Amino acid sequence: MNAPLREKSYFDKRVTQEMSKHLQVVERDTKETMAYACRILAMTEQEAGLAGQISVRSERPGAYWTLRFGLGFDEAKPEDFIEVDRDLNTLTGAGMANPATRFHLWVYDARPDVNCIIHTHSPWASALAAARQPLVISQMDMTPLHNDCAFLGEWPGVPIADDEGVIISEALGEKKAIILAHHGYLTAGTSCEEATYLSVYLERAARMQIRAQAFGKLTPVDDTLAAEAHDYLLKTSIVKATFNYWCRQTHGIAALDLK
Repeated sequence: MNAPLREKSYFDKRVTQEMSKHLQVVERDTKETMAYACRILAMTEQEAGLAGQISVRSERPGAYWTLRFGLGFDEAKPEDFIEVDRDLNTLTGAGMANPATRFHLWVYDARPDVNCIIHTHSPWASALAAARQPLVISQMDMTPLHNDCAFLGEWPGVPIADDEGVIISEALGEKKAIILAHHGYLTAGTSCEEATYLSVYLERAARMQIRAQAFGKLTPVDDTLAAEAHDYLLKTSIVKATFNYWCRQTHGIAALDLK
């Protein structure tokens, strides 16, 4: 006799419990995690000279950690991160912040849930931005961005002043990512690991969308199924396990050795 069919919720609950038990927990401090995030972005070909940015909200009110200006993602080490205040004065460490990180302040002010921001001009997401195309969730690996990727259709200019921060933060709203027309993208995560995870999957999604369009009009994933996949693939255990895997990958590339 065949066993009775169980509801998907049964398997979801079971898998969640087993992941909590079996997936390795890796402890890293803020600067080490940020260094790995930068190396992962470089490994996935998301560098854009010095245009790429990463920041993590500091425990100090109104401050954040960021990579000191003048370094690329591929050469970031834990000691290369500085803490800056609202006027981008350096509080901890040596060096200056990328002036374009000023708009991060507005996102942090508007979104208490956001603890990390990544912004790059990665090749495929920038291609969507150049074409002024929003993301279409048409495949399972895109679903972490389902109803979570905003679109800003007009470029406000180089984001070194306050106006750009207002425009970008308002366009982002409550979502975790945004494609910035004529510019690039931004991800806003509850953690550095989540923002990195979203960045990698957003770049992959952009690449997939551009390639798939050669075969015809894209068909969005069913909204209910996409929402279910979004929540599943953004489980903290999955996000952190994936981030840890990417960290191990960077150690397989001699030039990316953090030690």
